[in-house]
Amino acid sequence: MNNQKAKQLWETCRQFIRQNVSQEQYDALFAFTQFSELADGKLVLTVPSQFIFDELESDAYASLISKTIRRVYGPDTRLAYRIPVVARPRTEVTIAATAKPDVPNGTPASKANTAPTPLTAPAVQDLDSQLHNGYFFDNYYEGDSNRLARTVAEAIARQPAKTFNPLFLYGPSGCGKTHLVNAIGWRTKELHPNMRVLYISAHLFTVQYTDAVQQNKTNQLIAFYQTIDLLIIDDCQEFAGKVSTQNTFFHIFNHLHLNNKQIILTADRPPIRIERLEERLLTRFKWGMQAEIQAPDKALRHRILQGKAEREGLNISPDIIAYIAENVQGSIRDLEGMLLSLITHSVVYNCDIDMNLVARILPNYTVQTRQKHTVENIRTKVAEYFHLREDVINSPSRKQEIVYARQMTIYLAKQLTDTSGTQIGRTLGNRNHATVIHSVKHLQNLLDTDAKVRQDLDALKALF
Repeated sequence: MNNQKAKQLWETCRQFIRQNVSQEQYDALFAFTQFSELADGKLVLTVPSQFIFDELESDAYASLISKTIRRVYGPDTRLAYRIPVVARPRTEVTIAATAKPDVPNGTPASKANTAPTPLTAPAVQDLDSQLHNGYFFDNYYEGDSNRLARTVAEAIARQPAKTFNPLFLYGPSGCGKTHLVNAIGWRTKELHPNMRVLYISAHLFTVQYTDAVQQNKTNQLIAFYQTIDLLIIDDCQEFAGKVSTQNTFFHIFNHLHLNNKQIILTADRPPIRIERLEERLLTRFKWGMQAEIQAPDKALRHRILQGKAEREGLNISPDIIAYIAENVQGSIRDLEGMLLSLITHSVVYNCDIDMNLVARILPNYTVQTRQKHTVENIRTKVAEYFHLREDVINSPSRKQEIVYARQMTIYLAKQLTDTSGTQIGRTLGNRNHATVIHSVKHLQNLLDTDAKVRQDLDALKALF
């Protein structure tokens, strides 16, 4: 491909990008990003400053740019940026894309919040373990949904690095993972006062790493973490896609494990389902014990409510506790929020916590039962939306508008039903499972770069 053709394709890329960012973002970042050259599969773009480069390489834009370029130039195209050096005219610096440290939530490295990094804590008594106050075993309520996890946790606190190492806890948000790992930390400090214990979120670790890179203190950061005896990393799914952060944590993990130090990790899903995780780190996450914590069942919800009411000295009748436990079926946070709302209303309005008050507040904390959908009724609504006959979606036709409607049907069926890919394919004209998977991936890629596809999908979802 000659450079003139390649330059024209960059203008096509910019049009895709313009549809997916605000006008202010486009004017500030992309209007002055120019095509430089395409050689040996490497696309080089010229940006006017280091600041623009940092912004384009942030999580907020890097994925959009990468997917757009692969879509227009081809899947094997590599990206690099060229930045003119102001202090030395006629010279330029070329930097490969994603060559900078990871930054959480799309924040440029120059703007990342400074995290409290105790790099120089020389003794146990000087180390702030950053454990959450109030999260102890004594007020962690046990049920079928968390019994295994709690049993393992207590064993670790008694003998860190002797039983289950690493421990990987996973489960949905609000099921009690953070409470349990902090309880391990507090009990460990109680039983083993000479051990250095540290709790930190994966997000904050990433911020610390970014700050260390900026300050040229990466080795000091690693050295500090290698002194920890019990390291707790919360919400490890936040590491997804942050390659530099993962590589650094990999070395910390290896050192701690080889030196018989306890590692505890949590996430909202099992390690195998965390996407964009480096294979060598995934392997280590799977080394030890994996324990799932599920959303609390009715019996556990009842126990939590009763225990919290007793601790707060609240006079709530058993009937009301049973009613709330039956109807608030979400997370532990939902139960706590419901209880807090009852207390606040009772104090502000000087009223008893009775069934009338519960009935008034309950709708804010109950989950509406989702309507059951089928592949057939999804196909019907998609056909109506695109003004097509329903049978043509099942047909072998390769007309663009029919293929698009068929892919939208498959995508929605995967989102709105529990039907397997194989069964979806059979319902839509005896298509195989591979076709279903391809359709889902193809539409997902379009959603990242095509505003019209997003509009169609949003409009269709509103029909259900």
